[in-house]
Amino acid sequence: MQPELNTMEKSMDAKTEPLCRIRDIYRVIGDFEVEFANAHGVKLNEGMLLCSLYTMGQCSSGRIAELLGLTLSNSSKVILSAEKKGLVERIIGKEDKRQMLFELTEKGRECIQSIKCESDSMLELISKIKNI
Repeated sequence: MQPELNTMEKSMDAKTEPLCRIRDIYRVIGDFEVEFANAHGVKLNEGMLLCSLYTMGQCSSGRIAELLGLTLSNSSKVILSAEKKGLVERIIGKEDKRQMLFELTEKGRECIQSIKCESDSMLELISKIKNI
């Protein structure tokens, strides 16, 4: 049987509860990231990149950073990793030859399709987060 919390401990619990819930959300997402990478051979940010390019089509690195909610530096790392895996490719802009755009390769399209087919795990993640 646990000892009763005194008044000060109870008020601290009420004050720290939101932070503890956020910690729990990070843990659930972290566990999901590991499962996602093992199942699909891509990291979660790479999967979000594929999803963004699948829905938006060709995008600049700046737009990709906005879509993923990452800094330009971090989005460049994600793009480079996906390029090395053959999932995305660089293309030169049609109207402005100085512009570098990114699009899915056939392998990238196949990868995002396989991820979409297994969306039950993502719905389960959302459910876990809602219940925290």
